[in-house]
Amino acid sequence: MTVKTGILKELLNSIVKDHIEVVDLAQVLNENTPVIQLPEPNANTGGFKFKQLSKYNETGQDCYWNDFVAGEHVGTHFDAPIHWVTGKDNDSVDQIPMKNMIGEAYVIDIREKAKQNPDYCLTVEDIRAFESQYGQIKSHSWVLIHSGWSEHIQDHKQFYNIGEDGWSHTPGITKEAAIFLVEERDILGAGVETVGTDAGMAASFDPPLPCHHYFLGANKYGLAQLTNLDKLPPTGSVLVVNPLKIENGSGSPVRVIALVEKN
Repeated sequence: MTVKTGILKELLNSIVKDHIEVVDLAQVLNENTPVIQLPEPNANTGGFKFKQLSKYNETGQDCYWNDFVAGEHVGTHFDAPIHWVTGKDNDSVDQIPMKNMIGEAYVIDIREKAKQNPDYCLTVEDIRAFESQYGQIKSHSWVLIHSGWSEHIQDHKQFYNIGEDGWSHTPGITKEAAIFLVEERDILGAGVETVGTDAGMAASFDPPLPCHHYFLGANKYGLAQLTNLDKLPPTGSVLVVNPLKIENGSGSPVRVIALVEKN
């Protein structure tokens, strides 16, 4: 059997020769990483915990290694369809087809609107305006919402942006836009820079948390707490998403990379 490797060799050579840039879209994961906080009676994840086992000392003279404990939805993370009640009969992390971990990325910039209104949510009109300039969003792709929110990752007060009303005021996606991307564009999933895929006020929407409700219910995916979206073009980059293969997992911390062709 003859194995054709020309395309893969060309891709690898382009990466090695820096014709294609590999962009890291994941935040650093540590004990200071912000995690989503849900109101009672909901249980909350404990975040990321790190325990050193040895570092070239009496507990291991030749090695440095650690234990860690982390929630499935901590830091830059992946939401599997089974994460939400509407997707309870859909895929867990370990069941997702591997080809779905790779897709073209469409980056929709809402930074100016989010600066004016931190509760701003992507609309169908925003998507259509983007498509009028860059072409229709294809199926088997990722839509990434560039809100600029990752700039606040070191300032937890600003990142959560809790108002006097007790609500978190952070950008997201409208119900109508979520339905449109699922039903009209058949994308793989959506990615955001905020702590979760839905807006901070989305628990008050109908239905609550529409990104979780519609994307995961349709066996689509979510990516949260991305960074470096300013390094991606609006279209043409390729996203590679690698969650841990957790049996029956509802999600996973994830190292997301993008392949970007240089001019």
